[in-house]
Amino acid sequence: MSYSYSGINSNPNPWNKGLTYIKQKIQSVTEDQFNSVLLNWYRNGEDYLNWHSDDEKELGQNPTIGSVNFGETRDFLIRRIDNPTMKISIPLKHGTLLIMRGEMQHHWQHSVPKRKRVKGSRFNLTFRQIKDSYDWA
Repeated sequence: MSYSYSGINSNPNPWNKGLTYIKQKIQSVTEDQFNSVLLNWYRNGEDYLNWHSDDEKELGQNPTIGSVNFGETRDFLIRRIDNPTMKISIPLKHGTLLIMRGEMQHHWQHSVPKRKRVKGSRFNLTFRQIKDSYDWA
């Protein structure tokens, strides 16, 4: 099933052994089933992700997202939509698993800001359940 984000349509590749292993480990923690994974590569501190919520229709009403991080530590910021001046910073270190679930995408936004002092790269894998179009009620 394809997935669109920031105007980019992504078509799936088959699961490999490494991704299947990580997916199974995350599913054992979340007790959710995932059928897709997105890879974000931050080459250095200049690469970033602007404020957003993962509220795409194909993720369903209250999606669970399992985010695992490899490489350089980067700050993951969250803020309430109704109070954007209040921010919480979570440093995501190598091997960190972050779970977003429930109504988080309705009330919060998140970002990965630029960090000029970060020289190394970071890979982030976000595991999700993409719903079929007939599930998008």
